[in-house]
Amino acid sequence: MSAPVLKYQGALSALSSEARRRLLERAGNEADAQVATRVQALIARVRAEGDRALFDFARQFDRVELKALEVPRERWDAALESLPSGVRGALERAARNIARAHSAQRPVPMEVETEPGVVVGRRPDPLGRVGVYAPGGRAVYPSSVLMGVVPAKVAGVGEILVCSPPGPDGLPSAGVLAAAALAGADRVFALGGAGAVAALAYGTQSVPRVDRIVGPGNAYVAAAKLQVVDAVAIDAPAGPSEILVVADSRARADAVARELLAQAEHDPEACCVALVLGESLAQDVSEAVTRQARAAKRGEIVLSALGSRGAVLRIDSLEEAWPFVAEFAPEHLLLATATASADLARVRNAGTVFVGQRASVAFGDYLTGANHVLPTAGLARAYSGLSVLDFYRWTTWQSVTPEAAAAMADDVGTLADSEGLFAHADAARAWRLP
Repeated sequence: MSAPVLKYQGALSALSSEARRRLLERAGNEADAQVATRVQALIARVRAEGDRALFDFARQFDRVELKALEVPRERWDAALESLPSGVRGALERAARNIARAHSAQRPVPMEVETEPGVVVGRRPDPLGRVGVYAPGGRAVYPSSVLMGVVPAKVAGVGEILVCSPPGPDGLPSAGVLAAAALAGADRVFALGGAGAVAALAYGTQSVPRVDRIVGPGNAYVAAAKLQVVDAVAIDAPAGPSEILVVADSRARADAVARELLAQAEHDPEACCVALVLGESLAQDVSEAVTRQARAAKRGEIVLSALGSRGAVLRIDSLEEAWPFVAEFAPEHLLLATATASADLARVRNAGTVFVGQRASVAFGDYLTGANHVLPTAGLARAYSGLSVLDFYRWTTWQSVTPEAAAAMADDVGTLADSEGLFAHADAARAWRLP
């Protein structure tokens, strides 16, 4: 058997503190700091120069001379019409499932009477305008366009913009354009990287500012989103893809290996880990990963990812897995166990969970209807995956009857006086009944 390609193997319990730190701390390295510094300068140029900076970025980074930033509608309609029928049919099926799943997530207004005459309410209002970023670097993801645009349409967002880097012809990829047309976007711009994020956040002569920016991207996109949160909401900080598989003796070694490779092929910095019950299966999974990685079509990326943060670690019981799962907080968690449905209840921190070995992450990436825009780098401890809820803001309101105002006046006045806010106290006490 050829030498293994995985960075880490052996027992989870024997993992060194340095190896554990590397697997768990997946963000904030020196390279990220350097990217952040460069991004800061790019954003400043967009704010100062507007469209002129964006045209210059296209020349500098995309090596293309753009005639316009916005892509005419007829170009994306044409891209949709030219899609192979099989691809179009699959995208339409995905869009239907995404719409169905996200429609079920729509929030509803509420109101409650906290005491007689006092009513507090909360109402979901769709955002006015959002920007959906679609990557165009190592790979092009029309599916990500659907994941951003379709939920925004379901929520009733007023205007949906799509930004994606231009190719040599000055246009985003035909797949991205087709997906934008199919999903129901309103405008498309040939813009990529930090420049696109800055334009969406602050607006330029051609690009209107938005209320929220969503969608995956490279390190420059991720850094830019974090730097514009003073002006616009974002979905969640995100980095390279990651997966954690928990597998017991019922799992197939080749299937577990395929799941690791499917995420490894996204990015050389992807983190792909399997916790495998028993020595024999752990060895089989390691060998399958090595064999499949050396034959992978995107082998250079796969081998780089697995050699940097790839791990197949043995556990002696499933109970040993759950503390690590909670701490790792993976973007994708696959429960390849015989008790997967019951094991789901043990999970708290994960971007999304795939229940059972047949629930391949690939199904969720494309067709189940769940969203594949997910938090990474352990941020699933606090962030959730993109959903229809990201495209609303909430209006809270309260009403008070005269009798209720009189009943609250003295207590509010007392509390306000205790905090030294005497005008507050006067405002409340003015409503005491004569």
